[in-house]
Amino acid sequence: MGKLTAQAIAERALEIGDSEGLDAVTIRRLATDLGVTPMALYWHYKNKEQLLVGMADHLIGGFAPKPADARPWQQQLRDLIEGLIRTLRTHACAKDVIEQIDPVEVPNFLAVWDQALGLARSAGFSIDESCLISKFLLQSAIAIADAPAHVKAVDPAKLRAKTAGLQALPAETYPYLVEMASPLVSGTEPGLYDTFGVDLVLNGIEALAARR
Repeated sequence: MGKLTAQAIAERALEIGDSEGLDAVTIRRLATDLGVTPMALYWHYKNKEQLLVGMADHLIGGFAPKPADARPWQQQLRDLIEGLIRTLRTHACAKDVIEQIDPVEVPNFLAVWDQALGLARSAGFSIDESCLISKFLLQSAIAIADAPAHVKAVDPAKLRAKTAGLQALPAETYPYLVEMASPLVSGTEPGLYDTFGVDLVLNGIEALAARR
């Protein structure tokens, strides 16, 4: 094989994480898969913690936020959250990776975070409010990107049993849980899930900005 790069190692680590989970991602396993000695990998990543940071940086690097431009901040913020959701969806292990790293150590994450902060400030929010908006925005993107994957991974028999359990509740006491048991358990249509989730977050931010 050609020259081993940090990017190639991170990409293979993500592939293993997607198919087998992050516990299967080890320096020794990667060395075997890539046909090199573990020492060759230590040149790029000295331990699992550094490897996870590299995986996160490579993952988010698939989404390059556009530089700030003259468009309304609302449009730019939508581009940011939708682009991040699309990127996180490319790897099933994305949420697990993000949860195990410190974002401050991930340059590509810092670029996305900084842009979210700048857009919030341009919308007229205070420093404290902008910090909160950026955190809620990024957490929402991670949650939206991850949730449909979890629904698909559940055993259909368990879904049916859970749905039946809700439908068996007394309708006079819990009318809406009984009525909406199926979508509550199985989830809504993926396209609606994404657009509604993004709209819910952004419309809330826009409504707050309009009060300024």
